[in-house]
Amino acid sequence: MTRLLFGLAGIAFAYVLLKYREAVGDMIGDAEWMRKIGGVYNLVIVTATLVFFWSVAYLTGTEDILFAPLKFLIPGLIKNQAAPLI
Repeated sequence: MTRLLFGLAGIAFAYVLLKYREAVGDMIGDAEWMRKIGGVYNLVIVTATLVFFWSVAYLTGTEDILFAPLKFLIPGLIKNQAAPLI
């Protein structure tokens, strides 16, 4: 039941972020590093997209599939991995 509630709340939060991105962007303010990815409004859009996909994955129980590419980038996340022979 909590999976359903948190998943739907995340989807609703992503929708609110997209609908009110100008107000959210004005609240956050603009920083120099944000300009490299398109500004504060684009950052809000990217964040809302990530929250949406994470919420759908959480709702369906498929976070491991969503985050599978990160397992290859961050060492130690792959289970049953052989120790290096150093």
